Amino acid sequence: MYTKEQLRRLLIPLMFEQVLTALMGSVDTIMVTNIGSAAISAVSLVDSLNILIINIFAAMATGGAIICAQYLGSNQKEKANQALKQLIFSITLISILITLPCILFRRPLLSLIFGSVEKNVMDNSLSYLFITALSYPFIALYNAGAASFRTSQNSRLPMAIAFGSNILNILGNIFFIFTLNLGVAGAALSTLLSRIISAAIILILLKQPKQDLYIDSYLSIRPEIETITKILKIGIPTGIENGMFQFGKLVIQSTVSTMGTTAIAAQAMVAMLESFACQASIGIGLGMMSVVGKCVGAKEYEQAKHYTILLTKYAWIACIICCAMIMFPIQQITSLAGMEPKSAKLAIWLTRIVFTYKMIFWTPSFLPGYGLRAAGDVKFSMITSTLSMWICRVVVTIFLVHTFHMGPLAVWIGMGDDWTIRSFIFLARFKSNKWLEHKVI
Repeated sequence: MYTKEQLRRLLIPLMFEQVLTALMGSVDTIMVTNIGSAAISAVSLVDSLNILIINIFAAMATGGAIICAQYLGSNQKEKANQALKQLIFSITLISILITLPCILFRRPLLSLIFGSVEKNVMDNSLSYLFITALSYPFIALYNAGAASFRTSQNSRLPMAIAFGSNILNILGNIFFIFTLNLGVAGAALSTLLSRIISAAIILILLKQPKQDLYIDSYLSIRPEIETITKILKIGIPTGIENGMFQFGKLVIQSTVSTMGTTAIAAQAMVAMLESFACQASIGIGLGMMSVVGKCVGAKEYEQAKHYTILLTKYAWIACIICCAMIMFPIQQITSLAGMEPKSAKLAIWLTRIVFTYKMIFWTPSFLPGYGLRAAGDVKFSMITSTLSMWICRVVVTIFLVHTFHMGPLAVWIGMGDDWTIRSFIFLARFKSNKWLEHKVI
């Protein structure tokens, strides 16, 4: 169903888009480093909550994109466009329902999640959360629009918007933080502005009828419970899966915080580098959902299996290359980051261990899951990933830290166990063909 050229045009922009998105997530933290520790702490704390919420929107967009892809694969273009309308409606409504309590109850919410923090940190956190929460509906709409363009095989447009959004966010940070001296509020305003503009651009471009998926009129959108239910049946399990991952990271982060400043700094550096190393492969996974979704919609099940295997191989190669590009110059990276010698030494040692293992087991533990979700096998993916996450990453890590005092190495042993177990489970599920037995549309 796809030529090599079509796959290349779909996947390469997606890979770059994911890297750009990851960079944007770090910009605010980097730009407020000169303001003080209270500002850095506030941005770091609130962003961990923001990522959790944004993952919910990404899951909703995923659910809608899979429905649209399967309708396109079965040559039901009109139904695909109706599904896109319902995705826009439902994601707007849900984002507003999430935004309002985050704004109105931001102080008790932050106190509940992060406990007692210093007054300066709390004041900065309240300001940063208030403004970034206003951007939730816009990032939700952008995710929905970007997912629809990827499903239409146009991944260049979301990449271009992501690039422009990064530039706008950086320029906005320079203006609001350093020119107007607005501190963390300036960083938040820059994020809000860039997300508003990104959402506006993608919503305007969605009105072009020449593409596979488009919206003729936003004012004509009316809720259709049947289609919204189909979207939620995929979006809710995916959202739970994504949310559990982020929540598990928060639990592990609280465990690491007891290990001392050397371990905390080293762990933060390795975690950031590990995240960057898989962004290109995640981009291939997003492309896989569009490709496999269309194959399943067309009832081309053998092709769905073929492209799941092929794109997993591509993602494996991308993961190995990215890991090598970070692992070999790790000494120079820690030096440029200005890390203290002890923290740098620990980070270098951990990076070499973690990335060697990541090259082997990360890809099979994640990429087949994208194919399973595209076919509608979302509950199996959710249950497997959630149980593996909590048993291996959380329980094993806490046990090794408190029983054997292994420090940050315990975090990566738990994560390695998670990758290994899920690799074998997803392989067995893929071989069984049960993932192809789900009815989505």
